[in-house]
Amino acid sequence: MLASAVLAVQATSAQTVEDSKLLDNWYIGVNTGLSAKTTHTAIFKNLNPSAGLRVGRYLTPVFGFAVEGEVYFNNKGSYQRPLGTFVKGLNLSLLGTTNFSNWFGGYDGEPRLFEVVGVYGLGWGHVFSTHSAEVYDRNALTSKLGIDFAFNLGADKAWQLYIEPNITYAINSGDGTKFNVNNSAIGLLVGANYKFGSSNGTHNFKLAELRNQAEIDDLNNRINELRAANNAKENTIARNRIAIAELEKKLAIASQQKPPVIVKKDENVLQPTVIFRQGKSTIDAAQYASVSMIATYMKNHRDARILIKGYASPEGSKELNQKLSEARANAVKDALVKRYGVSASRLMVRGMGATDELFDEVDFNRVVTFTDVTKR
Repeated sequence: MLASAVLAVQATSAQTVEDSKLLDNWYIGVNTGLSAKTTHTAIFKNLNPSAGLRVGRYLTPVFGFAVEGEVYFNNKGSYQRPLGTFVKGLNLSLLGTTNFSNWFGGYDGEPRLFEVVGVYGLGWGHVFSTHSAEVYDRNALTSKLGIDFAFNLGADKAWQLYIEPNITYAINSGDGTKFNVNNSAIGLLVGANYKFGSSNGTHNFKLAELRNQAEIDDLNNRINELRAANNAKENTIARNRIAIAELEKKLAIASQQKPPVIVKKDENVLQPTVIFRQGKSTIDAAQYASVSMIATYMKNHRDARILIKGYASPEGSKELNQKLSEARANAVKDALVKRYGVSASRLMVRGMGATDELFDEVDFNRVVTFTDVTKR
């Protein structure tokens, strides 16, 4: 029945507080007090001082365990002769703890200022003596029962002071193993525990944020909506990536193509042209006939101003063809000025880059043309 009650309370506690990790909710404490044999002695005349150390852990706000060691410094009321040692006895116990205040009153997120905690368990007791007689130097199986009247102090409730009346039985002393008040001692302890910090940021248990089923369903629906929206976005991203890849492919193809030169049909282009060899900007001797014709035209038309346009065929890079077209136009201008005495102020040059639209024959597009800009 006790085990069933323990499991029920543990299950209830686990539903109301956050999960406790292995290193959470540990504490350490010290105590001191007085004890005396329960029967057949004058209690107040035969008090034995004691000091102890307690290390424990709270498993839930209700239940926990502790390991305690108590040492005793006198043996009044127990024997008629001195034992001959400074520490007269000790008791090591494994204790269970039950917080009755939290069990019956519930846990609201932090310890109360005042709590009642039961302690109980089994241990090993030993009486020290320099005498060889077994009665003076012996071991015993012990059982301790006590009530802690505890006060939780500080802003974080990390410190706990308690007063503990208790009784300790030597349950295998004498004939058989049993609880016999004649083989027991009563005591009163005053102690202090320090509760270490836990992973939840406090020194105690923290309430879990419980949600009702409707809220959980709403959250699940929201999660499903977000997943669907994310899948739709991923599909859109995939389609966009395909479109980008197609555009990049088209851009790569376009970058390989030479831009066409658009020749305006309404310009007054004169008939003579100067054709150059591939990759050259030097005027061949046979081409000077065309240059001479332009010089004669300039002399016959004193107000005429000529735009000299240089072209290159599509072979080679864009940058090279641009420079080549400019060099061809400048070569023709220099010939008109230096060889035929045409005023440089009447001549303009422009490099048109590569083209394949002036003439059907590709080689003919390595050319310089002449446009009378005074006639529109």
